[in-house]
Amino acid sequence: MSKYVKQRFTKTFPDVSYVDLSIIDYGYEDCNPLHSYGPTIRDYFLFHYIISGKGRVHYFDSEGAEKIYHIDGGSGFMIWPGQTVRYIADEHDPWIYNWVGFAGLRAQGIVVQTGLSVSNPIYKARNSDDCKALEDYFLIIIDNTNKSSIELIGYFYLFFNSLIESSEVRKKTPEDNLREFYVNEAIGYMERHYTDKITINDIAVFCSLNRSYLGKIFKNEIKTSPQDFLIRYRISKACELMKTTNTNIGDICAMIGYSNLFTFSRAFKKIIGESPREWRSKNKLR
Repeated sequence: MSKYVKQRFTKTFPDVSYVDLSIIDYGYEDCNPLHSYGPTIRDYFLFHYIISGKGRVHYFDSEGAEKIYHIDGGSGFMIWPGQTVRYIADEHDPWIYNWVGFAGLRAQGIVVQTGLSVSNPIYKARNSDDCKALEDYFLIIIDNTNKSSIELIGYFYLFFNSLIESSEVRKKTPEDNLREFYVNEAIGYMERHYTDKITINDIAVFCSLNRSYLGKIFKNEIKTSPQDFLIRYRISKACELMKTTNTNIGDICAMIGYSNLFTFSRAFKKIIGESPREWRSKNKLR
């Protein structure tokens, strides 16, 4: 595995069809003294991991009140969608950091599992081995930017898992574990049966839960409803099929559990922003 050799590296993720975890961009920067970024606002999550050096992060709330955090190597900071943030490298020992911007159905759940919050956005690892593991995963990602998007997204899942497992503030109670178990069971059922005409009631019955309770814990854990998750999951599968096969759109509609082409097209346009035919014409692999 190579070491970083550039002062700055930035990469936009090559595939936008992943709806459960959508990587926006990622990179590495060896900052100059007092190098600053912002104030700025983004519509997605952004995590910075500090490899070495020091700097400070300024968070601003909706009323303009400012909170400053001084952080150094082995730490990190999370930025939430809609937050106004500015960060500045130290004058004498400027930081070197990795960053990744991400969104998607599971993005909020990942952040929740780290234990980080708007009031406590600073990541600290439990020990130095955890720091090394986190940095090593990012090195692998940067060394493999020419790999397929499937392989890259796999490395990012490993990176985020390491972030969750290593976080000093990660907390789990028996009740949290049980809720997470049921949500994972529901997601697993949807992933196995999305081609069928399943309903949310079918999923609740499978999990042996009341439908309203399933909706409540799903919303708490994933920050979306089971119905919305299922729709977005089906649309992501439709994107894969339209991109990699010559199957006509009507057949793809049926293959992902839709019996009505109009309903599918309307859901697709609402989520992706254009019709299935338009999206395919731009993204079909030749």
